[in-house]
Amino acid sequence: QVQLLESGGGSVQAGGSLRLACVASGYPPGNACMGWFRQASGNQRERVAGLFTGGPGAYYADSVKGRFTITQDNDKNTVYLEMNSLKPEDSGMYYCAGLRTYLGAWCIQSAVRADFRDWGQGTQVTVSS
Repeated sequence: QVQLLESGGGSVQAGGSLRLACVASGYPPGNACMGWFRQASGNQRERVAGLFTGGPGAYYADSVKGRFTITQDNDKNTVYLEMNSLKPEDSGMYYCAGLRTYLGAWCIQSAVRADFRDWGQGTQVTVSS
């Protein structure tokens, strides 16, 4: 049974940093597509970053490129989202999502919200100006 548990959200001022963590259990080692999504009030849930646990590379939405970094610690079964130079428009609920797959390139390049089967409960990020 897959479980995703996020932590690390909070309130910061613009220009600040936060690091989100997602402890993911239940996936075979190296066979999961992991993503961070965010949803602001009234908006669609969008993928902001993603990686494949079995290989290199990462996906970033244009709005976060150069500011956010997604990494993984396989020993801890944890995926992180380091968020720097935060802006008020980065505010929203952040969700960790996962999908068991061996398709690394597809995971990085093409996975969308509807593809992810497993979701965490979300963690709130609020950036004030």
